[in-house]
Amino acid sequence: MIVAIQRGRTTIISTGNTVIELHDHLLVIGKADRMHEHMHWFGVTSRPIRKVFIIGGGLWAVGEFNRSPYVTNAWVAREQPVQFSHEHHVAGLGLDCRYCHTAVEDSSSAGMPSTKTCMTCHSQIWTNAELLEPVRESWRTNQPIRWNRVHDLPDFAQFNHGVHVQKGVGCVSCHGAVNEMPLMWQTASLQMEWCLSCHREPEKHLRPRDQVFELTKIPADVQAVQGKELVKKYHVNSEAITRCSTCHY
Repeated sequence: MIVAIQRGRTTIISTGNTVIELHDHLLVIGKADRMHEHMHWFGVTSRPIRKVFIIGGGLWAVGEFNRSPYVTNAWVAREQPVQFSHEHHVAGLGLDCRYCHTAVEDSSSAGMPSTKTCMTCHSQIWTNAELLEPVRESWRTNQPIRWNRVHDLPDFAQFNHGVHVQKGVGCVSCHGAVNEMPLMWQTASLQMEWCLSCHREPEKHLRPRDQVFELTKIPADVQAVQGKELVKKYHVNSEAITRCSTCHY
């Protein structure tokens, strides 16, 4: 059984015969017989209270682990067959999201660019770059590039890009500042609590449709006013979008 207790910046996790202490970023491993000492240090002497304390600490530890990048894959840059840089193409060259993700406005999937899209430019520039050999090979063999998915929702959750775009949800709200990413990574947990935080308060995330593909952050005072107006203008029903059947069908 694994149990954990926390006080201030120190977390103590018991895993059978071993006690692991986390002091900020310092890891200390010791014998389990020290757990009794820690219980007194935490001011827990009564057995029933001690059990509650241990169970609560264990649940907290499980919850934190479940939200960690180890489980969610958030903030983990993904290797790709071609090391495509959004930072270079978006911030450097000024490409719009829709140039590559052509279906994002009216389809459930944003769509991935075909090799033809890449070769529009790279048949003329960087034609001999070793980095782009997978692109040229794909063009020669007529075989698509097999990209590694970054944002991977479970099959039981349905997400529609087109609906979110039409309701004024900006790309940056879910994907983060991709114009600052040399390699792509997800900036959110993609867990249900994260989705519901937006569905319960959509006014905090909506922007005018003509600004959906802008990656700039809207000032809080402006968002507070325009968000409520856009909820009405785009007919966003907060009650409907928090029903289970909206995403799970």
